[in-house]
Amino acid sequence: MMENLKIKQTLSVAAISLFLIGCKAPMATVIQDKTKETIPESFNEKTAENSTNSGTVPWRNFFTDPNLVTLIDTALKNNQELLIALQNIEIAKSNVLYTKGRLKPTVAAKVGAGVDKAGRYTSEGAGNATTEIEPGKEMPEPLGNFEGGLVADWEVDIWKKLRTEKESSIAHYLSTVEGKNFVLSTLIAEVADHYYELLSLDNQLQIIHQYIDLQKKALEIAKVQKQAMAATELAVKKFEAELAKSKATEYDILQQITEKENEINALLGRYPQPIVRSSEGMMSTIPQTVFTGLPAELLANRPDIKQAELELKAAKLDVEAARKEFYPSLAISASLGLNAFKPSYLVKMPESVAFGLAGELAGPLINKSAIKANFQTADARQLQALYEYDKTVINAYLEVANLMSKVKNMDQYYQLKHQESQSLDQAIDIANQLFRNSRADYLEVLMNQRDALDAKMELIDAKEKQLSTVVDIYKSLGGGWK
Repeated sequence: MMENLKIKQTLSVAAISLFLIGCKAPMATVIQDKTKETIPESFNEKTAENSTNSGTVPWRNFFTDPNLVTLIDTALKNNQELLIALQNIEIAKSNVLYTKGRLKPTVAAKVGAGVDKAGRYTSEGAGNATTEIEPGKEMPEPLGNFEGGLVADWEVDIWKKLRTEKESSIAHYLSTVEGKNFVLSTLIAEVADHYYELLSLDNQLQIIHQYIDLQKKALEIAKVQKQAMAATELAVKKFEAELAKSKATEYDILQQITEKENEINALLGRYPQPIVRSSEGMMSTIPQTVFTGLPAELLANRPDIKQAELELKAAKLDVEAARKEFYPSLAISASLGLNAFKPSYLVKMPESVAFGLAGELAGPLINKSAIKANFQTADARQLQALYEYDKTVINAYLEVANLMSKVKNMDQYYQLKHQESQSLDQAIDIANQLFRNSRADYLEVLMNQRDALDAKMELIDAKEKQLSTVVDIYKSLGGGWK
C-alpha cells in the first residue's frame, strides 16, 4: 500500500515537473536605446541654443497671412488624410476597450431546448426504460431538455499577460494620436508651401507680362530702324521670335497656376475653385526668425519621434505578452440556472436547479511552433521598432541642421540675386538707349533682356524658397500640430 502511494507521488511530481519544463519561456532580446542617449547638445547654432524653440509656437501665431490661415482652417476640417488618421485613433481606442474587457469575466444568458432519443439497447436507453419519474410514471420517450440560466467564463490573469496586452494597446492608441498630430503638422506645412509656390507663380506671371510689353516696344523700335535702314529683317525676326517665346511661357505659367491651385484644393478636400490670395506683397515679405532651441527638445516636440517611441514601447510589451503565452493559463467557468426534461418541471425547485463550477489549468507541452513563431515575430518587431525610432531621431536632427544652414544660405542667395536683378535692369535701360542711337545691335538688347528675365525669375524663386524653408524648419522643430 505504501509502495503504491510512493509510486503515485513520484508520478505526480514527475508530471508537474514535466508540465513546468514544458511551459518554460524563451528569453527576449534585450535592447538599448543608444541613439537617444547620445543626441548632440546643440545644432551648432550659437544664436539658437539659448532661445525658445519656435516649434512650440501655435500655428495661428506663426502664420500671419489671413488668406493662408483661412486655407489651413479649411484643410483641418476636410482633409481626407487627417480624417483617416482620426479613424485610426478610434480603431485603436476600441482595441483598448477590448483588452480591458478581457480582464473581466464574461457573463451570458443561456436559454435552450432540445430532444433526445437513445437506443433501447444503449446504456442510456436501458437506464431510462427502467427509471420512473414518479411511482407508476415511466421516463418519457423521446426525452426533452429545457434549460435557462447564466454562464460565466473568466481567464485569471495569473501572469499579468492580459494586463500587458492592455498596456500595449494603450501605447498603440497613444501612438495613433501622435500619428494624427504628425499628419496635422505635415498638412499645415504642405498647405503653406503650396500657397507660397502659388504666390511665386503669380509674380512670375506678372514679370512675364512686363517682359512681353518690353519685347513689343523693342520689336517696334526694330521695325522703325529697319525702315530707316539702321537695322535688318533679321533683327525684326529675332524680336518676333523672342516675343512668341515669352507668350508661350505665359501660357505655361498659367497652366502651372491652375495645377497648383488644384493641389491646394486637394489638400483642402474640395473640388477645383479659385484660391483667394494676395500676391503683391510677397517680394517684400521678410521671413520670420526661427529659433531651434536644444536638440533634446525634438524628443518632446516632434510627433513622429513621440509616435516612434510609443510604438517601441508597445513592441516591448507585445514581446512580453508573447513570452507569457508559454506559461499555463487558468480558466474558470461557472453556470447557474434551471434544467428539466419538460417545461412544466422547470418551476419545480430545488429539483430543477442546476449549477456548475470548474477550473482548468492548461499549458503548452508539445508542438509549440505557433507560439514560438509568434514570440519570434514579436521579438523581431521590437528590434524593428527600435531601429525605426533611432532612424526617426537621427533624421530629425539632420533635417533641422540642414534647414538651419539652408535658411542662412538662402538669405545670402536672395541678397545677391536682388543685386543681380537691379544691375541687369540698369543694363537693359542702357542697351535700349544704345540700340535707339544705333550704337548697339539687337543681339546685345536681346541678351540683356533674357538675362534680366532669368534673374527676376530666379529672384522670385529665391523668395519662395526663403519662405518655404522657414515653414519647413518650423515643421521639423515639431511645429504645426498645436
